[in-house]
Amino acid sequence: MRMFQRPLFGALICCAIILLTMSGQARAGTLQFFANGEELATEGFLAPKLTKDGWTLTFSHIFVNLAEITAYQADPPYDAHKGGPVSAKAQVALEGTHVVDLVMDAGDEPPVLVGEAANAPAGHYNAISWKMAKANGGPLAGYSMVLTGKAEKDGQVVNFQLYSGEERTYRCGEFVGDERKGFLEQGGLADLEMTFHLDHVFGRADKPADDQMNVDALGFAPFSDGAKKHDLKLKGLHIGHAGEGHCSVEWH
Repeated sequence: MRMFQRPLFGALICCAIILLTMSGQARAGTLQFFANGEELATEGFLAPKLTKDGWTLTFSHIFVNLAEITAYQADPPYDAHKGGPVSAKAQVALEGTHVVDLVMDAGDEPPVLVGEAANAPAGHYNAISWKMAKANGGPLAGYSMVLTGKAEKDGQVVNFQLYSGEERTYRCGEFVGDERKGFLEQGGLADLEMTFHLDHVFGRADKPADDQMNVDALGFAPFSDGAKKHDLKLKGLHIGHAGEGHCSVEWH
């Protein structure tokens, strides 16, 4: 009798595995990851939104090298002001390293699709993290972020190239914007965004001078000497956001 029970038991186990796999697939969806430099990247710093020191900026390229991109169903919700690692009941990573041009890849309509992860568990992805990593090759080799373009003020025109080799990890809570993001239903599609606030680098002339963002921002004057290539130091500047939501920054 036992000789017949063993094949039957094995068949039942196989059926259970198949059913669990099918059930898991049904619960999964697709999670898309976007990068966004917003209008200041695609249109530039134009009046009245000049830099804090009165320069007009237009960008030809803003390259960023993105790695270790991960979405979380954070529990409890991530507190970016407190910082530290994200505690999550589920997380999904976008494999690989991705070079994105926040200007040319965006066309007329940012944000830029970086990639997508299939078979992501359904649920609310209310946190995201990513690393700004030095590129190993290509035009970004040795750098994590490169900005090129043209600056103008009082008849002076400067063609600039700004290079940042600093590595850092941003950890952000829920996306803050016109609509909430990250709600992935069974078999559905949801998205999250890595947002770059360039006014934290250059400041804004249409904001009060004592606004903390303007106090911290570099402006463009440090790069206006006509030298073609500059080293861009970003440490202490909070460029990375999730929409308008703040992120903690770990510098490496």
